[in-house]
Amino acid sequence: MTNPQPIALVTTGGTIDKIYSLTGDLEIGEPAALEILSVVRPTVPVTAEPVLRKDSLDITDDDRQTLFERVEALPNTRVVITHGTDTMTDTAEYLRTHGTALADKTIVFTGAMQPASLRVTDSQFNLGTAFAAVQLLDPGIYLAMSGRVFPVGAVVKDRDRGQFVDLVVPEN
Repeated sequence: MTNPQPIALVTTGGTIDKIYSLTGDLEIGEPAALEILSVVRPTVPVTAEPVLRKDSLDITDDDRQTLFERVEALPNTRVVITHGTDTMTDTAEYLRTHGTALADKTIVFTGAMQPASLRVTDSQFNLGTAFAAVQLLDPGIYLAMSGRVFPVGAVVKDRDRGQFVDLVVPEN
């Protein structure tokens, strides 16, 4: 059996990394995915790269360009990106439309609707789904959320249900 290709984990902040401060406010903490992986101890080699520490509502196109440049420079062809859920689809779309240089990479975005620091969270499930997906999918950009893997451009966050669902395009 061959050795698995290494996975680059790129973190940007978002709900998955939120913690309660001493004042009772939610703020971005250290990358939660690193703690999750330390418990899981994956047998695939993983490198970690924190790029941003922001709520996704605060991510700008300049931040997206920084993320694109960092992912483009990675030698890895398999990349998992943790990102806040509010603008995850926007950032994934930005990488897709600005990144022909990423065509040979399999990139899977994931995050959490509830912070990893809480007892009840979807963070571990989503991160595990993303790690499995990045090893199985063809090159492209995807989102792993709500127990599904979606190709970029075919998914939307349903805030009422707290899930990611298929993007329904109205027929003309």
